[in-house]
Amino acid sequence: MSTYVVHVIIENKPNISDPEGDTILNDLVLKGNNSSVKKIRAGKILKFTVEASDKKKAEKIVEKICQELRIFNPLVSKVVIEAKTN
Repeated sequence: MSTYVVHVIIENKPNISDPEGDTILNDLVLKGNNSSVKKIRAGKILKFTVEASDKKKAEKIVEKICQELRIFNPLVSKVVIEAKTN
């Protein structure tokens, strides 16, 4: 059994508005004369430490937990789940 750190990256789907990203862009980045930045999307990351037989199993364990507990809304969220050896 190995230990894996599984990252769950949750962000709004591209067609869903992102007021947090817009606020960061307009009120912080652009006011600092960073005009080359055109868009910012905000999200969140969860880090699970999991024991599993392999990387794919670790990802499946975390995916199942996220779905059962409704940690994200699949209608509006884009989710990436990636495991790395600890």
